[in-house]
Amino acid sequence: MESNDKQSKSKLFHTMTFGCQMNINDSERLAGQLRTIGYESTDNVEQADLILINTCCVRESAEKKIHGRIGEMKRLKLVNPNLIIGVVGCMAQKDKDKILKKFSHVNLVMGTHNIHQLAELVEKIEQSRERVLAVWDQAERLAPDVPTVRKGQISAWVPIMYGCNNFCTYCIVPYVRGRERSRPLNDIVAEVRQLGADGFKEITLLGQNVNSYGKDNESQADFADLLQAIDQIDTITRIRYMTSHPRDMNDKVIETIMRSQKICEHFHLPVQAGSDYILERMNRGYNTEYYRQLVSKIREAIPGASLTTDIIVGFPGETEENFLETLEFVKSIRYDAAYTFLYSQRSGTPAAKYADQVSLPVKKARLQQLMAVQNEISLEINRQYVGKTVEVLVEGPSKNDERKLMGRTRTNKIVLWEKTGQEVAGGLVNIQIDTAQTWILKGRLI
Repeated sequence: MESNDKQSKSKLFHTMTFGCQMNINDSERLAGQLRTIGYESTDNVEQADLILINTCCVRESAEKKIHGRIGEMKRLKLVNPNLIIGVVGCMAQKDKDKILKKFSHVNLVMGTHNIHQLAELVEKIEQSRERVLAVWDQAERLAPDVPTVRKGQISAWVPIMYGCNNFCTYCIVPYVRGRERSRPLNDIVAEVRQLGADGFKEITLLGQNVNSYGKDNESQADFADLLQAIDQIDTITRIRYMTSHPRDMNDKVIETIMRSQKICEHFHLPVQAGSDYILERMNRGYNTEYYRQLVSKIREAIPGASLTTDIIVGFPGETEENFLETLEFVKSIRYDAAYTFLYSQRSGTPAAKYADQVSLPVKKARLQQLMAVQNEISLEINRQYVGKTVEVLVEGPSKNDERKLMGRTRTNKIVLWEKTGQEVAGGLVNIQIDTAQTWILKGRLI
């Protein structure tokens, strides 16, 4: 009886995370702070004493979904008036007053620059029951490191910098994440070393633009120096990073990856468009010729590397001719995979005010056309793996079939194979590829 009593007294929190890998890592840092003030995580939203909605505002579709989810929480508040509901992250940063006004059941609105304050803000709400707004317009300096509760035991996210200075005309990120701020190299190395000691095998370095690492401090090491330092850590098996801005990817980084032991041969270089006119309107800071030369350098230095990208379809002013330029560009570069998006108007960005918006039916038709071309290329590239043996990091059971295991190659290909019982999660295995599909490879353990 006593243990049940005790159990009922432990406070439970539930987190809903929308958006990018940076948001996933932010949620891990929010969880770490809540643990220090006596909260435990629960997957059951109905049981929670505290609900955090970690938001994204990169696309309108995400915002609508989040608004719906915040609205749904009102029902739980009626059942449990003491429930604390917090809306945090990018949308909270952008629409703080709107959220407070529209959703009277929300107790906390906290922006991207205030994430390290969560524990003290929750304690304040517990004591006073007042609504709290904590949204700094800009982080004056780097926020202090806070405890982190990681999801999983094999791969971990490690932020190396926050913010973005690029101001692409379609993107809200610099306005909600602020200017670039790099973490000290020694802090990052210490965190990675600790993750290795804790049994993590793969780390992904995170930044809005990792290639800008260190540029905010003249005396700071650059991204290549950071990669080199982390490559020396024995306990880590693989190193990944995201996202790279093509304009800032340089020879030193390419050479460092070429000489490294652990940095994966996968380059994610978001091109966004294959038309110079559109690239200029997007304020991307490079043209297609520069990008082609960069890809040539990478493929010459690291012949087996995989290359993936992001492409936006239907940017304001995109004519049929501009779109066909993008299609031809994709055919000539031959990406392993492309993450394709419809252009989404974001209030507060220059492109949202452009008069020559492209209609939704045209955007959708172009997206289908682009995906068909890219899927064909992806399948052709993946078929080249058939009959070959690849090194795979075992991640765990396949989501759709418990009898199969799933893992990734160094080039970030997803591989499925029949479980034999010899595999260990986090271990490296050799898989012979028998079948190739657009997004996955299938094979058997050697």
